[in-house]
Amino acid sequence: MHRFYISPENWHPDALALTGSEAHHSRDVLRMKRGEKLVLFNGRGREITAEIIDLGSSQIRLRKLHESETPPLRCRIVLGQAVPKGKNMELIVQKAVEIGADQIAPIISDRTVVQVDSESAVQKQAKWQQIAIEAAKQCGQNWLPRVHVPRKLAEFFDTATPNAGFDLRLIGSLQPDAQHLKKILADYSSEHQHRPQSVLMLVGPEGDFTPAELALARRHGCRPITLGPIILRVETAAIYCLSVLSYELLT
Repeated sequence: MHRFYISPENWHPDALALTGSEAHHSRDVLRMKRGEKLVLFNGRGREITAEIIDLGSSQIRLRKLHESETPPLRCRIVLGQAVPKGKNMELIVQKAVEIGADQIAPIISDRTVVQVDSESAVQKQAKWQQIAIEAAKQCGQNWLPRVHVPRKLAEFFDTATPNAGFDLRLIGSLQPDAQHLKKILADYSSEHQHRPQSVLMLVGPEGDFTPAELALARRHGCRPITLGPIILRVETAAIYCLSVLSYELLT
C-alpha cells in the first residue's frame, strides 16, 4: 500500500484527511479511488491503515481501519554532516533516513564549497526535510529524522538542540591518533556495562575538517575515529559511519 505523511500537529486519528501535496499525489499522480486503502504515518512512531471515503478538491477524507505504534530505535544517532558540493547532501539525507539516523545536522565548515547564507539555509533545510519525508515513505520508517538548518560547527556546539545529552561523540578523522570505532565502542561498553544510547557522528567535507575545527570538536568531547586505510568520498563516509553504528547499536 502507498504511504503518506501527516505531520504530528495535523494527526487526528478520528478525523483523518490528506491535504496539500499529499492529497495531490494521491488523487492526481497515483489516481487513487474511493474504497482504496493506504497507510499514514506521523513521523513520531504512529501508523494508521485507512480507507479513502471521499475525494474532494481540497482534501481526501479517510476512515481509520487499524492503528499501531512503532517503538523508537534503540540508539539515537545524530549525523553532523559538513555540507558537500553538488547534490550529495540529498543522497546523504536519503540514506541517513533509510539507515536509521534520528537527526541530521548540516554543518558549514571552513572548507565547505557551497556558500550558504541565512535565506538559502532555510530553503535548503526545507528541501532536505522533504527528501527525508519521501525517504521515510519509501522505506517504511515511521520515525522521521529532523533535518536542522545548516550552521557553522561552533554554532552547532553552542546550540542546545540537537547538541545535547550524547553518551558518545565521534568525528571521522584522518589524524594518526584516530581509533577504530570497534575499540571505542568496546571501551565504552566495558566502562559503562551497556552500549551507548545516543551518539553524535561528525563527518567532514572534501578535504576533511580543518585542524581548528578538529580541535574544537575534541574540546567538546568528540573522539576521532578512523574510517580505514582508504580515503572515502564524503557521501561514502557518511553512509559507512551510519551503517557501522546501525549494525552495532540498533540491532
